[in-house]
Amino acid sequence: MAGRPREFDRDEALIKARNFFWQHGYEGTSISDLVNVLGIASARIYKAFGSKEALFREAVIHYETNEGGFALIALHEKDIMTAITQMLTEAVNLYTRKEHAMGCMVVSSANALSEENHSLLEWMTTQRIERGKGIITRFEQAKTEKQLSEDANPQLLGQYFSLILHGLSVQARDGASRETLMDVVNFSLRNLVQFYRS
Repeated sequence: MAGRPREFDRDEALIKARNFFWQHGYEGTSISDLVNVLGIASARIYKAFGSKEALFREAVIHYETNEGGFALIALHEKDIMTAITQMLTEAVNLYTRKEHAMGCMVVSSANALSEENHSLLEWMTTQRIERGKGIITRFEQAKTEKQLSEDANPQLLGQYFSLILHGLSVQARDGASRETLMDVVNFSLRNLVQFYRS
């Protein structure tokens, strides 16, 4: 008589799946891969998470709530220079950490999806756009609070630092060192200094 399948920790399985998606992307990850990584049968994966896409979406949300939540935390800083400096520094620290894939999961794990996964591509794009909007909103707040000069353009500053944030992910994925990326961060902050009013 066969024994009962061993129990598994759903949260632990989610983190393992997240890390694999983070490294290999959505389409680069198969159900067979997930079976091997999680150590459970495909039927149990479907029962626990619903589908590969549902598991991926949950993994992305987990990332954004945990490791990827650094940007939201930083943007709550009262001083705009502190907020942007912290956001970019924390990005570099996360994107170059050795214990998981390099770069940002949201930027790198679903940037090339086929037409059959169009809805997932749109969802991932929305995640990135919303982060950019959050940065723009923070600059708008800073200008209202007179932390920025009258000629500062919150929209342009927000778009610029969103570009820097996403670019850091791409460069980290390509193997850029922490030191190199911090040089980029420090250089980019000079474009904020000219509008900053402490």
